[in-house]
Amino acid sequence: MELKTVFSGVQPSGALTLGNYLGAIRNFVDLQHKAKCYFCVVDQHALTIPQDPARLRERTLDLARLFIACGLDPDISTIFVQSHVPAHSQLSWLLECMTYVGELRRMTQFKEKSRTQEVVTTGLFTYPVLMAADILLYDATHVPVGDDQKQHLELCRNIANRFNNRFGETFVVPEPYIPPRQAGGRIMSLTDPTKKMAKSDENPDSYILLTDPPDVIRAKIRKATTDAGREVIYDEKTKPGVSNLMVILSLCSGLRLDEISGRYDGYAQFKKDVAEAVIAKLEPIQRRHRELSEPGAIEHALAIGATRAEAVASRKLATVQDKMGLVLRESL
Repeated sequence: MELKTVFSGVQPSGALTLGNYLGAIRNFVDLQHKAKCYFCVVDQHALTIPQDPARLRERTLDLARLFIACGLDPDISTIFVQSHVPAHSQLSWLLECMTYVGELRRMTQFKEKSRTQEVVTTGLFTYPVLMAADILLYDATHVPVGDDQKQHLELCRNIANRFNNRFGETFVVPEPYIPPRQAGGRIMSLTDPTKKMAKSDENPDSYILLTDPPDVIRAKIRKATTDAGREVIYDEKTKPGVSNLMVILSLCSGLRLDEISGRYDGYAQFKKDVAEAVIAKLEPIQRRHRELSEPGAIEHALAIGATRAEAVASRKLATVQDKMGLVLRESL
C-alpha cells in the first residue's frame, strides 16, 4: 500500500524521552514531508486510568509543545488534541457496536494493565476501539506502532473489514508503518540496557527527558551502565551498555558507529562526549519549547489543528452514521 496518510496518537503521560525522540519523533519529522500526517495528543485514552485534572491539562499542552519543538510543523501536519474533535468518541461507540467482547478479552495489554489496577474501568476494556476510531476517521493508510500496539492495530483492521463487508467500502484498512531499520532505532535504558528507555521506569536515572537541563543530562550519562573492559566498540550482546551509548552519540552527533568505535581509551571521555552531544541536540528543542510555553502560543496552534481535523473527521462520521441507518441532522 502506498504511503498516503499517517495517523499517530501519543498519550500525555509526561514529558517525552530521548528514546521517544530518537526512536520515533525524528522519523515523524521526515515522514510529514512524504505523506499527509495527523499527530494527535490522545487525552481521552489517558482517562482509562485515574488522572489529576490539572496535571492532565498541563501534560496535554506540554506534549503538543514538544511535538512542535521537535520539528513537527503545524503548517504541514495536522497537530491536535483528541477531545477537541468529538467525532473520535462518537465513532468509537458505533464501532463498539460491531466489536465482539471476545476480541477485547484477548487484548494482551488489557490483561497486563488490569492486573495493576485496583478498579478496572470499561474504558480500559474498550480502549482499543477508540484507538480504531482515531485511525479510521482519517483514512490512514499507515500507523506507526510499537510491539505493544500491534495487536490493537490488528483489531482495527478487523473492525474496518467487518464494517466494509457489511455496509460497503467505507474505511481504508491501515497497515503498520515500520521505519527503515538502522542501528539505534531503539534507545535502551541507561541503567539497564536490556530494557527500552521509558519514562515509566521507577528510576529517573534510566531515561533522559527532552526537558532535562544540561547538568542533569551530564549526571545521568556519567552514571549510565557500561560493561566490563575499557573498549568502546559496538556489540549489543557482550557490551549492551556501551553499544547503547554509542548509538545515542551517533544519532546526536551524526558520527557513524564505525567512526566512534576504537576512538576512546576508556569510558570517561566517551561519556563526556555522549552527554555534550545530547545537550547540543536538545538545545534547540528546549529553546523552541520555551517559546511555545508563552501564553496562547500552543493553544493557537492546536485550535488550527482541531479545525482541520474536524473537517475531515465529521465527513467520515456522517458517512458511517448514514450507512448504519441513523437519521442525519442535516437531512431534517
